[in-house]
Amino acid sequence: MTELEKYYEKFDEDHRLKTRHGQVEFFVTMKNILAFAAPSAKILDVGAATGAYSVPLSRQGFDVTAVELVPSNLQKLRAKHEKVKCWQGDARDLSFLDDATFDIVLMLGPLYHLHTEEDKLKALSEAARVAKKGGLVFCAYTMNEYAVTQYCFGQNKIKENFAAGQIDKNFKTISRDGDLYSYVRLEDINALQEKSGLERVKIFSPDGPADYMRRELNAMDDETFGLFKNYALEISERPELLGAGSHLVDVLRK
Repeated sequence: MTELEKYYEKFDEDHRLKTRHGQVEFFVTMKNILAFAAPSAKILDVGAATGAYSVPLSRQGFDVTAVELVPSNLQKLRAKHEKVKCWQGDARDLSFLDDATFDIVLMLGPLYHLHTEEDKLKALSEAARVAKKGGLVFCAYTMNEYAVTQYCFGQNKIKENFAAGQIDKNFKTISRDGDLYSYVRLEDINALQEKSGLERVKIFSPDGPADYMRRELNAMDDETFGLFKNYALEISERPELLGAGSHLVDVLRK
């Protein structure tokens, strides 16, 4: 069992998106997916985990195919008995799927765990291959500054991180094989987009300040929390805030 599989054996992605900060991410992301999804859209969810997006999209009537690397996640998804076609597979090799098949390809997780530019570009290339001409690819990334502020400084590990070579003099995290996550900055995402040959439609922060405000979100009454979700959606594309949250989603057109 790989370290990634061990991690997801313990981690409950469905629960994460039911927490209040997770609900913000889900709300903003789904609003963006649905804004582009025609009623007849065929959607591929690469790195589907246990179906946090696959299942609700299927229930809304979309033709959904899910690809998941971790067997235990795939087992949980299949056990839900939803109308989702399920495959086990790696984002870097979707050879079991035909070219130009899907209107929308979601990669809302795989790029978190790929450490080299080569591997990330492989995943983007495969997503583009299976997308129809004019189709969209949603690519999610985990952000460097969130990791540095919340973990390196927030948990008082910054000196330990420097000593271990996990962060450079510019406070950029250095990920290696065996690490669970790869953290990026906006310029890294821009470089990947340019090299992928895909056209950017938009880029947005799905959670904005939510991950920094977990305690405050939990203390809100339902009406106030509803206002916060709308606020997060409203500011999700503001350029001065891109990269400050824990995630970014790049929406690219083939």
